[in-house]
Amino acid sequence: MNASHDDQSLLDRVGALVEAAKRAGADAADAVVVRARSSSVSVRFGKVEGTGASESDDMSLRVFVGRRVASVSATVGSDPAALAERAVAMAKASPEDPYQGLADPDRLAREIADLDLIDDTEVTAERLKEDALAAEEAALAVPGVTNSSGAGASAGSGGLVLATSHGFVGQYRATRFSRSVSVIAGEGTAMERDWDYSSRLHFADLDPPEKIGRTAGERAVRRLGARRVKTGVFPVVYDPRVARGIAGHIAAAINGASVARKTSFLRDMMGKQIASAAVTVTDDPFRKRGQSSRPFDGEGVAGERLTPVEKGVLTAWLLSTSSARELGLETNGRGVRASSSVNPSSTNFAIEPGETSPEDLISSIQSGFYVTEVFGQGVNLVTGEYSRGASGFWIENGAIAYPVSEVTIASNLKEMFLRMTPANDLDRNYGTAAPTLLIEGMTVAGE
Repeated sequence: MNASHDDQSLLDRVGALVEAAKRAGADAADAVVVRARSSSVSVRFGKVEGTGASESDDMSLRVFVGRRVASVSATVGSDPAALAERAVAMAKASPEDPYQGLADPDRLAREIADLDLIDDTEVTAERLKEDALAAEEAALAVPGVTNSSGAGASAGSGGLVLATSHGFVGQYRATRFSRSVSVIAGEGTAMERDWDYSSRLHFADLDPPEKIGRTAGERAVRRLGARRVKTGVFPVVYDPRVARGIAGHIAAAINGASVARKTSFLRDMMGKQIASAAVTVTDDPFRKRGQSSRPFDGEGVAGERLTPVEKGVLTAWLLSTSSARELGLETNGRGVRASSSVNPSSTNFAIEPGETSPEDLISSIQSGFYVTEVFGQGVNLVTGEYSRGASGFWIENGAIAYPVSEVTIASNLKEMFLRMTPANDLDRNYGTAAPTLLIEGMTVAGE
């Protein structure tokens, strides 16, 4: 990947910061710039409600003096010598942390893989406005839609520029485009809201605004006449929109930092069955045009494709250098810069598809709940306790019967994973992805 003049200037800046840190007495150091560019337009009822544009290059320097570490944030124009001296002084006054340090040199990326993350299409503010208006117009044209919560479109890019004192220098950038709309159906106390959106790295891959609008409108109308249901224990089917949240809970529970802090309910389950044999989970930083793809992590480590859960068995944590050392392991390239620190996180994380269609999963259910939306913060990743407000549709005799709202679904994630069956409809166009999921034996609390 060829760096632009601007990229080269930032590479020079982070390199100068690292050299200044070494001259100031640091044993090791790294410097990073997290880049972000965005422009957006929002509309409501055919009129522009807001426009926005932003650019930022957030620079930071991290220095190590023995096992003492300190980080300082900076502007691109900061004086490297002064910044380095301040950082080293802070490190000398900090407590020792035996797990801190740069990634081992043999773990660093040797080549910057081209993952097709950049689309240089210039999308004007006028085009963003047209797309937002088209999405809203299509949604409002659906019979039964009565109001608009607004529509929007955006274009932008983000990236990372990194240099370390043991010789790594690299940068990458990814573009991102999106369209969204939210509308309301019905009147008075019988109103229902729903939405749709599309987000892609390449502009031509976006869903058409008319399709997004039509889908949002149809979803809102379909929810009209929602009822409550009797409390009981039922199978629950998660629509992919909410099933992605279940995938996110798995990712959080196998995060190496949480495991090291003993704040994950899976902390003692390595090598054990944590999910049904139908469940396999992957995490792949190298997927072409992936929403969360990257050629190296926030420490310069290339990473690798992981299968953290294989046929229900837990096989790997998501690890940065420090979390790996704390657990007596090696990093697998999941370090992400968060302000001036590095924490592990997933990349393109997915619950892999099963063999059964969503229609066949639903047809096998006598009485159950098809969930299209959840809300509330009732997930405890220390214990696995799970309780969320939910809405969706009731299943009777293997078919969708009527809309449902104002209910709570509850269980424990330990049991939910073991009772989970994935359908075959995985859409990988999300950083955290999941197909339709059937989870047996959840409490549905209604009337």
